[in-house]
Amino acid sequence: MTGRDRFSTATRIKLLGEQTAARVYRSQTKRQARRSRLTGRAALLALVLCTLIVALAYPMRQYVSQRAEVADLEREKQQASERVQQLRDLKARWQDDAYAEQQIRQRLHYVLPGETGYIVVDPDAARQSRAGLGAADRPWYSNVWDGVDSSDASDQ
Repeated sequence: MTGRDRFSTATRIKLLGEQTAARVYRSQTKRQARRSRLTGRAALLALVLCTLIVALAYPMRQYVSQRAEVADLEREKQQASERVQQLRDLKARWQDDAYAEQQIRQRLHYVLPGETGYIVVDPDAARQSRAGLGAADRPWYSNVWDGVDSSDASDQ
């Protein structure tokens, strides 16, 4: 470039354009380098996070299911201890002679010597009870006689 060309407007504009283009190119290159570095870091971070999630998913699922199982077992234990307490109370009641006598009279229709036991049977209720009640709902002796009658009927 000659001295005169150096100060011409066209030359200055051309020189300014080249310098600006070089600065823009350099900044874009730096930005792209920074982006590629950031993208590489982000990819590595994402890979590490995915690996951790996959590695911890099964143990966490096991932990949650075991906690639920422990809660179920504790509930069952509580129910069993309540049932044991009920059975202890029932055993203590049966050891009382008055309770045992009351239950024997009520369930087996027993009477003490010298007493007369009566059972009042309504004919309509008797027909309904034979048709509608199960063996557990009738007195024990009705079930015995029904068994005798049915076996007698099958022999004929």
